Amino acid sequence: MIWLTWRQFRTQAAVMSAAVTALAATLAITGPQLADLYRAAGSSLVDRLSSSDQTLYYAGLLVVLAVPAVIGMFWGAPLIARELETGTHYLAWNQGVTRTRWLATKLGLGAAAAMTAAGLAALAVSWWSSPIDRAVNGGGATDTYFPRLDPVAFAARGVVPMAHAAFAFVLGVTLGLIIRRTLPAMATTLVVYTAVQISAPMWIRPHLAAPDRTTVPIEPGGAPISIQEGAKQIVAHPEVPGAWETSQQTLNAAGQPAPVPSSFADCLHTESDPPTLQQFDRCIADLGALGYKQQVTYQPAGNFWALQWAETGLFLGLALALTGFCTWWIRHRLT
Repeated sequence: MIWLTWRQFRTQAAVMSAAVTALAATLAITGPQLADLYRAAGSSLVDRLSSSDQTLYYAGLLVVLAVPAVIGMFWGAPLIARELETGTHYLAWNQGVTRTRWLATKLGLGAAAAMTAAGLAALAVSWWSSPIDRAVNGGGATDTYFPRLDPVAFAARGVVPMAHAAFAFVLGVTLGLIIRRTLPAMATTLVVYTAVQISAPMWIRPHLAAPDRTTVPIEPGGAPISIQEGAKQIVAHPEVPGAWETSQQTLNAAGQPAPVPSSFADCLHTESDPPTLQQFDRCIADLGALGYKQQVTYQPAGNFWALQWAETGLFLGLALALTGFCTWWIRHRLT
């Protein structure tokens, strides 16, 4: 079974291995120079990066984020769906191999390879990007590079990509087992995996570790403030290097959650639309004089590994649950 599974799986594995090797080789060549630049520049590194460094930074993020999705689509979904579609699974079961062993071998070999590929890609990218991550977490002001806790960078760092790959692979196998057709299973895997990846940082990840909160005054010259939804919502940006802001809440003078008063919007549009900087500062000052403050909830940079291990455990648990479902399905629902 191991030999047969490997023969069916080796083309996809070879393509993925070649891609990861090419990425790792490119990063290995340019990484030492980036590390030397960080030792010389410190947190100002982000202002001295070249366009090629920026391209490699985003290419690395894209590759690590894409690896689990590609694995789920092209490794997981066809693994069993293709055999069910062509009927060759009956031949395997008539060779003295039980359904459970057939499934366990395919899942075991595929999941191990998926986690290895994602882990190596994440390791290479995390190593290469570590000078940029340290510069950003150390207070290097930038709108171009992400803190490690940012939802985009977080999923491409540490050990989480391995768990994402295992989950995506087993998800693809599960959908292929249920749908029994290769192309629909591949498309469904991409849709479901993408939905999970969008949902996780919005509703799950913020609660995997205890957040910190800070209350900042609403005043000119204080924490940078922006307005949204036609001046119905205020967003403050306190200086917390490397943090991931998860929620904002406006508080009134009594310290209770309250909507932004309509007088603030009226003030902004009294003289000009859009308001000038002087007009904006005056309206902010008037709002602050009424006692309004902004409460910011965030995950501090120090929670990176706590969140990494918690999310890794969560996705591995989901992969194990799907494995159990596949075992039940193939024994009781597949004829």
